[in-house]
Amino acid sequence: MSPDVRKAVRYVPPHLRKANGTDPEALLRLKKQLKGLLNRMSEPNLATILDSVDEVYRSHSRHDVTSTLTSLLIEGVSSHSLLLDSYVVLHAAFISSLHKTVGAEFASYLIQHVVSSYEHAYKSTREGAAASDQVSTLSKESTSLIMLLAELYNFQVISCVLIYDIIRELLDGDITELDVELLLKVVRGAGSRLRQDDPLALKDIIQIVQQKVSEKTEAPSSRTRFMIETLTNLKNNKLKRSATQGQGGNEAVERLRKFLSALHKKRHVLSHDPLRLTLDDLRTAETRGRWWLPGAPWVGDPLAERQAECRANAKQEGSDPTQEQQDVDHALLRLAKKQGMNTDIRRSIFVVLMSSEDYVDACDRLSQLGLTEVQQREIVRVLLHCSGNEKVYNPYYALVGQHLCRTSHAPKVTIQFCLWDFLRELGESGVGGLAVLKSLEESQGLDGSDDFDTDGKISQTRVDNIARLYAWWIAKDSPLDFAMLKPSAKRFLKCLLVYVFRSVQAAGPAYDVGPSLSGGGTDAGWSGDAQRSRGAIEDVFIKATRSETLAVGLLYFIKDAFREETDGFVRWACKVACDALGTAV
Repeated sequence: MSPDVRKAVRYVPPHLRKANGTDPEALLRLKKQLKGLLNRMSEPNLATILDSVDEVYRSHSRHDVTSTLTSLLIEGVSSHSLLLDSYVVLHAAFISSLHKTVGAEFASYLIQHVVSSYEHAYKSTREGAAASDQVSTLSKESTSLIMLLAELYNFQVISCVLIYDIIRELLDGDITELDVELLLKVVRGAGSRLRQDDPLALKDIIQIVQQKVSEKTEAPSSRTRFMIETLTNLKNNKLKRSATQGQGGNEAVERLRKFLSALHKKRHVLSHDPLRLTLDDLRTAETRGRWWLPGAPWVGDPLAERQAECRANAKQEGSDPTQEQQDVDHALLRLAKKQGMNTDIRRSIFVVLMSSEDYVDACDRLSQLGLTEVQQREIVRVLLHCSGNEKVYNPYYALVGQHLCRTSHAPKVTIQFCLWDFLRELGESGVGGLAVLKSLEESQGLDGSDDFDTDGKISQTRVDNIARLYAWWIAKDSPLDFAMLKPSAKRFLKCLLVYVFRSVQAAGPAYDVGPSLSGGGTDAGWSGDAQRSRGAIEDVFIKATRSETLAVGLLYFIKDAFREETDGFVRWACKVACDALGTAV
């Protein structure tokens, strides 16, 4: 092997190789080619120009094309002394097309440089360090660039997060005539979408503007009053798109939107969603990285930063969130012991149920407890215990149980066993495999209860709550089988069936039940007459026909228990249920 081959060669990264091999004349030819395409671009030939730019990307370095195209677009928008809205709309639609076909790296590169140019022009104008004629030029440049950003938001290249950040920057400090002009450009260009995407943020901004204006001693200018009026009309949904565009401008925007929506039919689309960038993301992109680009390095930790921010805010307010959470956990543990949660597993489940934001959060946190299959049975028992002890029925427990049944079959079996346990508490000892239970009780001394530390008394409120809970599970396809009951448990079964009739007609477990069934078992006053669905009741009771014994028992009980029923809806529901059960007899 020759010495030249054996000689070590220093590794050069790909991006440095391109930089070292860049030909100034080639870049000049590329710039001239792209500028010619942009000069010829119009609405009718937008698709043709897009095809030509795609061909340029295939034959040149992507970085060279992106950087050259970005500089040409920014220069073209910011250099015009009198910029037409149609010009900005057309170029924004072109950028949105490249965002979809080239990818998010093009849009993020362009947005970063557009925002940087805008901030430079805006800051120079505010400081007034330049000459008067240069200040006028920079003012027009910042106005043109903010119009471009507003249209890019309209064409879903960026999200409302960046636009609202820019608006808040304009309101930071004294409001000048330049700030008023820039705010008007944004509001008139993208106000309707801003109101639609985040109306609360818009409301906060309007309050800030009104507060800033009221703090001034001198009377606001006519331009400022017009801005406030425009913001108010936007909040009240009375703002129309800028009148300067006219009917033709609105039609052009709609045509471009249709063009963008149909782009995926003719080309391979790489990006669909707008970039959810903030001003801070763009300002720190060189030091912290670009999290929005796949595979790009990122040195930040959003979770740690959010936690640090919460701790700092709490410290300023004089409170410690960690200590507050510990106090809440201790209080819930004391309440769990008071409720008879006599094992660590039950206490943990109780704390999760009581401290969760909603039923989805509760199910997620329950899955993170790492319970074994046997320990997971305690979730249903704690659910029933908590629901029964509520003074007023809480549909939260029904939704938790329903979600658990959808993810696994095991909770359905536990729910059935718990129903047998509850019926035995009511005095019905002939349910749930009596021979097996008797042998267990004789050998282990079990009494068939759920082993909670209770006083053994069963209130009518608990019966009513448990009936509504099981009614919802039965109505929403968490099937349960049960046998005939003794007279001591007939009230429970009657409540259960009435709530089943109601649940199948309701969209959610928090439906209006009318008068409580705890007192007399009647159903007068409930508005079920207006929403009767025969098929919904048949779908529930047809499942009982799989067991002829169960169907016969239910048929007999319904006819006997509701023989003297006066409510029209319940009588109708009983007839539908009996017709469905009669198919098995």
